[in-house]
Amino acid sequence: MEEVILVDSNDVELGTMEKMEAHRNGGTLHRAFSVFVFNTKGELLLQRRAHHKYHSGGLLTNTCCSHPRPGETVREAGNRRLREEMGMECKLVELFSFEYKADLDSGMTEWELDHVLIGLSDVEPVINPEEVDEYLYMPLDEIDKNLKENPSNYTEWFKICFERVKLKK
Repeated sequence: MEEVILVDSNDVELGTMEKMEAHRNGGTLHRAFSVFVFNTKGELLLQRRAHHKYHSGGLLTNTCCSHPRPGETVREAGNRRLREEMGMECKLVELFSFEYKADLDSGMTEWELDHVLIGLSDVEPVINPEEVDEYLYMPLDEIDKNLKENPSNYTEWFKICFERVKLKK
């Protein structure tokens, strides 16, 4: 059973809850993270979530994302998921955090305090097919254009934080 860390709007820990339970019935606010890895050309490494994921399957999103485990820092969790999903490592730095709530497919709700981490790497990903269908590198202006023309191709959290990442990068 995987647990998420419940938090308040100031990121103060309130306890834990089973992950799926935290995403049902309108959601419960919990800590999450989103990793954005760029290459030296300035392109962002995107992934297409595996179609069989419990929500947002088949959608494009940032390099990886998930939830820290109890006792794990956000940066440790980001590095763990970067290895597990994309088969790569790089130094991660936190840019900002934001709170969002979004109704998703499969009756799920994401209500997260999402910590956004950024990294730089030219290492070629070795994707985990249980997590990721494919990856691609895209220049920020192309992502920006595609997001406006095809917003339904992207995850909700990516649509919310991409602009801030682009401005802070």
